[in-house]
Amino acid sequence: MDRFDAMQVFLAVVDAGSLSAGSRKLNAPLPSVSRKVAELERHLGTRLLLRTSRNIQLTDAGRDYVDAARQIVAQIEDAELRASGEYQTPRGVLTITVPMVFGHYLVLPLAYDFLCEYPEITLNVLSLDRVVNLVDEHVDVGVRLGELADSSLYAVKVSDFGFVTCASPEYLLRKGRPSSPEDLVNHDGVVFGQISFPGWIYQYQGRRLEGKPNIRVFANTATAAATAAARGVGVIRAPVYQVASELRSGALVTILNEYGSEAFPVHLVYVRQGLLPLKVRAFIDWITPRLRHVLKDLAAFNSMGDRPSG
Repeated sequence: MDRFDAMQVFLAVVDAGSLSAGSRKLNAPLPSVSRKVAELERHLGTRLLLRTSRNIQLTDAGRDYVDAARQIVAQIEDAELRASGEYQTPRGVLTITVPMVFGHYLVLPLAYDFLCEYPEITLNVLSLDRVVNLVDEHVDVGVRLGELADSSLYAVKVSDFGFVTCASPEYLLRKGRPSSPEDLVNHDGVVFGQISFPGWIYQYQGRRLEGKPNIRVFANTATAAATAAARGVGVIRAPVYQVASELRSGALVTILNEYGSEAFPVHLVYVRQGLLPLKVRAFIDWITPRLRHVLKDLAAFNSMGDRPSG
């Protein structure tokens, strides 16, 4: 029995949640996967998994073995990276995960520029609107929006972003410019990702104010919502990066800028097991100041009624 191979198969089964899912993940026949796990259990002289028709559960011995096996696999991967030179020159496959809209508009253009400067790195991009387990899904760097829930990860705070309220110049000429959130009751609105609409919440001089326009468009993508607002359908309130291109072109202008919104942090997160591969360090060091600059530029929209100068 190849113990290291059996160990990797066992971890794949645990991460996937069942023997059949593990076989699909490994692209290996189910009987082969089941046999290797059984051989490992016989070698160790203990049951690692409790099998049911639908899934598996770890025994106490299995939970201890998973932790030890992950450390062993990480150490071997470190040794292979050293031997291949990944700790001397930034090279190899770099897997990153980004939120879909934020990644599309802000992160990925910078990431593709990064590749021009590091020709020996190949980028594997996962655009996902869910929290990715970096260890289980073998991800090098993740971009996270909002407060971090997992304290086990290393994190680099990039900056913060806020929300802007905006409308097209044509709409404002037709309907007038609201002077406070309460005025939005007399306006049409566009929202993204909501079927029910409880209203928009603003902060002003320590007070909590609500704005609730008459919603004319419910859109399931940020692009559709921004397009509707730019066509003069109504007022939109969105993270500034979702409407950045429309604000820069003048298709939308910001309103109610004195009424603040909550700031949301942006972090780069990564797992550190042993030495940090140079490809990961190079990416973090390269993209952090550039993404910070882009977010700082976008923040100017929060304090102006039109596009930033320059």
